[in-house]
Amino acid sequence: MTKVAFLGLGVMGYPMAGHLQAAGHEVTVYNRTAAKAEAWTKEHGGQSASTPAEAAKGAEMVMACVGNDDDLRSVCLGDDGAFAGMNSGALFVDHTTVSSAVTHELYAAAKDKGIGFVDAPVSGGQAGAENGQLSIMCGGDQAEYDRAEPVMNVYAKLCRRIGDSGAGQLTKMANQIAIAGLVQGLSEALHFATKAGLDGRDVVEVISQGAAGSWQMANRYETMLDDHFEHGFAVDWMRKDLAICLSTANENGASLPVTALVDQFYKDVQKMGGGRWDTSALFKRLQAT
Repeated sequence: MTKVAFLGLGVMGYPMAGHLQAAGHEVTVYNRTAAKAEAWTKEHGGQSASTPAEAAKGAEMVMACVGNDDDLRSVCLGDDGAFAGMNSGALFVDHTTVSSAVTHELYAAAKDKGIGFVDAPVSGGQAGAENGQLSIMCGGDQAEYDRAEPVMNVYAKLCRRIGDSGAGQLTKMANQIAIAGLVQGLSEALHFATKAGLDGRDVVEVISQGAAGSWQMANRYETMLDDHFEHGFAVDWMRKDLAICLSTANENGASLPVTALVDQFYKDVQKMGGGRWDTSALFKRLQAT
């Protein structure tokens, strides 16, 4: 078993760290709000620390799942950052969805300290984290990935190295691009069905078994039709991710017209007060028009 530090106990990190502890790893957690770390140790055991550096001290592997580029820098760098507490030869695994630019920056900073760094963003949402069924897309050196994979498999349905440092984040961008279009398409289909006087559940029962079927349809159509959006992956976070996608596309020349349009639709949802609603709230936007 491995001595592990886990930084960030949000809706994803909290259960992920729990899976590690349940699997027999020796886990020390850190969270910006200390009360969350205290609640985690009461539920799962393990230990908590007051800084990332303290949590990372003596750890063979440090995992992070925080909010954005700046959050990731804050838990990695500086006197209280994880890199300051990690021994040479230790490994940092980042599950946060961030830009590939900050990934390259931190990969280089880690390498200067003799620390391995794997970017490993996840997909599968809160349910995937709670059930240990996440899809993990990774970038980094092969040898470092090989060290991390057995530990990540505790909460993974599928874990794969895509390429060098940053490849995991670029793959996550492709994931979010695909989701944006799918959710808008599903929203329009359900909106059309209701406007046409059809029973949305009957429609989905039929079309979900054909080419229109998707994870989004299977897991979100009922809550969409029930006007329930206080769950899942928040619109605010999706807009953060899509901003990364659009910025990267501007750099590499990719054309993302649908993604750019859906991003503006999510902006409309925010104006409706739905920043914390699930991304499926695109349906609510259409129903309000």
